[in-house]
Amino acid sequence: MPQIRIRGVKKEDIKTISKEMVDNLEKIIGCPRDYFTIEVLNSTFIQDGEETDGYPFVEVAWFDRGQEIRDKVAEEITMRVKGVTGANVVDVAFSTFEKNSYYENGGHF
Repeated sequence: MPQIRIRGVKKEDIKTISKEMVDNLEKIIGCPRDYFTIEVLNSTFIQDGEETDGYPFVEVAWFDRGQEIRDKVAEEITMRVKGVTGANVVDVAFSTFEKNSYYENGGHF
C-alpha cells in the first residue's frame, strides 16, 4: 500500500528506476509489489516570481512500519533518485494513514 508521489523529477527518469526501487522496497517493507503505487506529479516550482527547476521531493503515504524501516525506505528512495537525477538534495517525507481512517471498498482496515 505504500503510495509514492514524486515531484521535481522527470517521468522518464522515474520509469528507469521504478522496477529496481520497488524490488528493494518490497524486501525492506515486506509487502507485495502490487501494493505499491508510484505517481509522478507534474509540478511548476516558482521562486521570486520566476519558474525554477525545483528539487526532488518524494512523499510516501503508508501505514507506519517503525523508524528503522522508515530510515531504510528513505535511504533507498534517496539513493535511486540521486542516481538518476544527479541532485545534491532529495527530500523524502512520510505521511501515515490510520487503519481505522483508511477505507477500501467501504470498509476500513
